Amino acid sequence: MNGEDPDLALIERIARGEADAVRLLVSAKLPRVLALATRMLGDRPEAEDVSQEVFERAWKQAARWQAGRARFDTWLHTVTLNLCRDRLRRRRETTVAELPEQVDPAPRPDEAMGESQRSRCVEAAVRQLPARQREAILLVHYQDMSNIEAAGVLGVSIEALESLLARARRSLRRTLRLGVEDDE
Repeated sequence: MNGEDPDLALIERIARGEADAVRLLVSAKLPRVLALATRMLGDRPEAEDVSQEVFERAWKQAARWQAGRARFDTWLHTVTLNLCRDRLRRRRETTVAELPEQVDPAPRPDEAMGESQRSRCVEAAVRQLPARQREAILLVHYQDMSNIEAAGVLGVSIEALESLLARARRSLRRTLRLGVEDDE
């Protein structure tokens, strides 16, 4: 690991039971954890539940944290991804007697092709990516992690991460290009 973990002193304070340290950790890390969970799950209330569980685990783990094995931020993102994966897996395993009514994801005819529509199209295309490709894109492009950090969170080599990113970008270009052609 390069350099000291910037969160180490805070984790040590949490391990000593300092409530202010817990508040500092949550205020510093919640926006990114919640953003990742929301993008992974596509459901804000469920992402809030995941975020709460992530910080509960961080609080419980603080006393056992071993500096030098990984950065705490990397561990936090890994826990977030794993909890989201578990929830997504449970969604697939749940059988429903009657299919829920689905909202048509296509934009209403009266909507102009604005920034928010493009953003929704990109989000929908990202959600369609295979899980590992989606996770790589979210970590690097939405969480602003370096390739080294994202590879650490995903537990893959940098080369494997770059391969995931390349395949994801190709797929996104193809999907978004088809969407534009369909609109014409």
